Amino acid sequence: MTAHTKSNSRKRVGVIGTGFIAKGFVRALENCVDLTVSGVLTRRDIHACAEFPRKRALTNSVAELVENSDIVVECSGDAIHATDVIDQALKASLPVVTMNSEFHVTAGSYFVGKGTVTEAEGDQPGCLAALHEDVTAMGFKPLVYGNVKGFFDPNPSEESMRFWSQKQGISLAMVTEATDGTKLQYEQALVANGFGAVIVQDGMLGLAAEDIAKSAFEFVGYAKKAKRPISDYVVNGKSSTRVFIAAQGDPRQKDALEYLKMGPGPCYFFHKNAILCHLEIIKTVRRILNGGPVLLNNSKTPTVSVAAVTKRKVPKGRAVGHPLGSFDMRGIAVKIKDHPDHVPQALLSKVIFKRAVDEGQIVRWDDVDVPESLALKAWRAITDKIFKLERRQAS
Repeated sequence: MTAHTKSNSRKRVGVIGTGFIAKGFVRALENCVDLTVSGVLTRRDIHACAEFPRKRALTNSVAELVENSDIVVECSGDAIHATDVIDQALKASLPVVTMNSEFHVTAGSYFVGKGTVTEAEGDQPGCLAALHEDVTAMGFKPLVYGNVKGFFDPNPSEESMRFWSQKQGISLAMVTEATDGTKLQYEQALVANGFGAVIVQDGMLGLAAEDIAKSAFEFVGYAKKAKRPISDYVVNGKSSTRVFIAAQGDPRQKDALEYLKMGPGPCYFFHKNAILCHLEIIKTVRRILNGGPVLLNNSKTPTVSVAAVTKRKVPKGRAVGHPLGSFDMRGIAVKIKDHPDHVPQALLSKVIFKRAVDEGQIVRWDDVDVPESLALKAWRAITDKIFKLERRQAS
């Protein structure tokens, strides 16, 4: 009997990552009587992690983490690294819970059907998935899956990002990725793929909304035109709403719903205010350990990816360390069929530009040398499947 199948009154949770989410999650597990931290995988020097709440749990060994866990929580924020570790966890028959939409949109579809991998509640995609479950359980049909962006600057200065990074105690890359909209684009791409929704245009619409409910109903028109639910977002820095769904109701319930203060219909507005990140991951961990279904994944055949768009002219020979939170590029959601030659932004790690790319251009395969990785292999397999399916449907 392998280590992860042994009975234990407290289930052992292995954690991947040592950033903001991982720290908070490990602290939250200290309050659980049914769960315990079995190990925390980091690529950093363990001796340099003095600020981590469970330093003794740190390890640089994937094998050690897998051997001593009943379930793995991946929250590294790195799609390429996540792909490697999740692959090993699934080969050991471990279920995986993630807070990493970048992983799902880049390589997650490769793993659908190969084991249990699900995004967690706590970030916008997982919270939308939980709201989706509530809404559909009551008989409503979602037409709009919405995210609320408090502040958006597609090209913030490095000086301002360093200020907010220090003020908020969050990494420079994470602050920049959130500010320039990249994080939101990944979140809504995952939501679109997971629920068979579509995006209206590259980068989505992103309506400026004083009244979020009114904007949600404005999106409904786009959904009806597309004959599919849509995934999009609004910009509103004052509302407490973080995610929302506009859904069509049963006309036979119209009078009852109006009496219940839901409005005249035929579409209704549902929303969630609290997005508690690492604190909510525990709900999804328990869901999976109790035999519940996947909350959200990227589907086997996604239609939306996140492409890199240059923020400024990138010269030939430019080396890119980490693409997320970059001052050279940001990510936008795109339809895969419309941009078959785009490079998924999360794959642009440790790349060198082979030629100059002008500001505002999508980065394409001819522009860069992308190092081999399992994530790249996964993307090739995903798109091969998508394009083969399109050719069969067209013939």
